[in-house]
Amino acid sequence: MAASDTQEGGAPAAGGAGQDDEPQPQPELVAAGERTAPDDAPAAPGASEEEEEGEGGAGEEDASGPPRGPGAAGEQPAPDHAPVAPAAAEDEGGARGAVEAEQDDAPESEDEQDVEGEVQEEDGDATEEDEDGEEDDEEDAPTHLPFAPTGEELLDDTTTVDPSYTISLIRKLIPKGSNLEKEFSDKQSPNADDGDSVQPDNKDPSEKSDKQSPYSDDGEATLPEYKDQWEECGCILWDLAASEPQAELMIDNAILEVLLENLRVADSSRVKEVCLGIMGNLACHESLVDAICLEKGLITTVVDQLFLDDVNCLSETFRLLAAILRSSASVSWAEALLPDEILSRMLWIIGNTVNLTLLEKSIDFISTVIDVQDVIAMLIQPLLKAGLVDHVVGLLTAEIEKSPEEKLDRPGSLDMILRFMEELSAIHSVSEVMSSSDQLMKVLVSMIKSPDKHEVASYCASVVIIISNILTDGKHLVPMLSHDLPFLEGLFDILPVVPDDDQARYALWGTLPRILPQPQETEMNSSFLDQFASLFLGKFTLIKDDLESHVVDEENLSSEDALVLGWTSKCLRAISFVMERWIEEKSSQSKQDAPPTGNSIDDAREVLSYCHKALH
Repeated sequence: MAASDTQEGGAPAAGGAGQDDEPQPQPELVAAGERTAPDDAPAAPGASEEEEEGEGGAGEEDASGPPRGPGAAGEQPAPDHAPVAPAAAEDEGGARGAVEAEQDDAPESEDEQDVEGEVQEEDGDATEEDEDGEEDDEEDAPTHLPFAPTGEELLDDTTTVDPSYTISLIRKLIPKGSNLEKEFSDKQSPNADDGDSVQPDNKDPSEKSDKQSPYSDDGEATLPEYKDQWEECGCILWDLAASEPQAELMIDNAILEVLLENLRVADSSRVKEVCLGIMGNLACHESLVDAICLEKGLITTVVDQLFLDDVNCLSETFRLLAAILRSSASVSWAEALLPDEILSRMLWIIGNTVNLTLLEKSIDFISTVIDVQDVIAMLIQPLLKAGLVDHVVGLLTAEIEKSPEEKLDRPGSLDMILRFMEELSAIHSVSEVMSSSDQLMKVLVSMIKSPDKHEVASYCASVVIIISNILTDGKHLVPMLSHDLPFLEGLFDILPVVPDDDQARYALWGTLPRILPQPQETEMNSSFLDQFASLFLGKFTLIKDDLESHVVDEENLSSEDALVLGWTSKCLRAISFVMERWIEEKSSQSKQDAPPTGNSIDDAREVLSYCHKALH
């Protein structure tokens, strides 16, 4: 994602932060939007060949939870809690890239010189002698420098990176001229690096002088001839932080002070993103959480990053917060999120971002809040007061109203939003608020009626579950739904769509008895009776197929099966009630009243007979 693309640049800053109320990512952040990993899995920046040459780009890691950091764009999150190593080129990566220049300068062996002479004299022996020369070259290459693992290996506890190398990387991140520069130098051994820290380029590209322009005199774009050493060192540390031993070493060598100082003084969004990414990986190690929380000023500084306008910084901030909330330090961090302006800002980002990665990270953060009992008890009422339901309903409405072309820009976002709403609707206090939202019910009902619902089974399952949860607290909605025949028809149509989704099937059969006419309801005019009879006759095959494909042993029922059996029995009694009334009414009509054909009455009697057998 090009960082300058404002439509996918993430959430605009609240209160006018950023131009046009849209976050404006720094133009230099090429592929910046893909640098975030979900959940609390350590995220590792992937290194491409160009990155090893100095760009230090970050990409999106496997989306569900693998560690993530700068790397290849377009990747989806991987499963939670799966630390990953830096994605390196075939023979280069991480720390190895930092020393490849020294390796290239290794002196040529005498064997190689001999080989070159023999090649000039005897062409026939060239291949054999070249192979010998390569073997000797490998033997002469420097062995005292650390090499990062290849992209196919995990940064696990067996990672062997020289501690002095890691420490030297930390030193290179110290802001030049800061008090930390002297303090950190005093802690290092005389054999460590030369002590020179690398000052990150914190200026916006648009503010740089003409001498720093990335364009040549003829207007052609050119690559910078120098490496951004700060970013390169930061990305390597981002990788290494996925390894717990390396993370412990970093904590012991003032990495938190260095990162915190950079967050305070840096103007560059890229610098802040790398710092937050390293912190996010450190926070994934439970043994280090206490040390992170004890760092003076860190909690406040991290929370302040929520008010940035850069999509990548916001994504990494939400990832870091989610990782911390899953740890033993969740309560102290939750307390820091209590102020109204902070909760409002987070919800505003969720409701307004057009960036899929930021949407995923922000939703994952709220899901983490829901999953942690102590945190949800503390934050749910403040979140509702700040407009949680309104923002989520607005998010769903905007997604539904998008054109097909716009939906292609964010594949999977509707499914993500609906599953998020499932989680919310399962909370009693949230479902109560949802039941009072006319807009939400309008959107959900329209999705059930949609003729395209068969193509999106996962959406149907989520919608049915949400409706079922809302009706538990929204009994006032039953009369409206029970007279909406197209809605009831849509519910029956979902039966063959979710036959293997137990949760959705339970929700569907739990919803139908609430809105179908029951025997105690004696007031039913002829028109209403005709409509329901027509509905049951038309959908009888779907009902029968579902019941016969889910036969249960009534003597060994699970609690879930017992519930479904009760709901289906109640539905069959409602169908029997309607069929009996309808057959009685139509059979008594005179020929002049144009009664239904014998086949229609016979079909109704067949349905009635099936219901009686199933109930006895």
